[in-house]
Amino acid sequence: MRRLLTAFGMAGLAACQATTTRPTFGPVTGAQVAVLELDMARATTLVANGLKADSFPVTVLEPRDGFLETPWFDSATSRPTSKKPLGKDVVRVRAWVDPEKPGHSRVTVETLFRDIADPSLPERELDREVPPDHPTAVRVRAVLDSLRKRYGEPDRSG
Repeated sequence: MRRLLTAFGMAGLAACQATTTRPTFGPVTGAQVAVLELDMARATTLVANGLKADSFPVTVLEPRDGFLETPWFDSATSRPTSKKPLGKDVVRVRAWVDPEKPGHSRVTVETLFRDIADPSLPERELDREVPPDHPTAVRVRAVLDSLRKRYGEPDRSG
């Protein structure tokens, strides 16, 4: 019996993948959310495609892990920048896609800026969500709205 339990335990450990390309932190408070009637990998790819079609410089795309991100970029030109990410003119976009219910995924997209530079703090603690009326946030919302119209659950209140 003990060998059987050990074998099941080892098989369970082998089935788990402890590696992921996702960061160890989750989205910031205030990030935009959409629920899509798609599996995680497909939703991740479609979010990335929608952002790329709107000139967002997506450089990390991990459909299996449900994650994508851009580098810091100039919000006016959508071009990656080497400028210090300080102020609302330099932003970064990250998206997490998680299972919501069978056949559905919850997409959470953060649009970040940094309002201070403080070397005593971890970088993540400096990230802030841009205001809802920020031009980049408006563009992200348009991408999510487009996906929601096509892949969101139909309105059944009728």
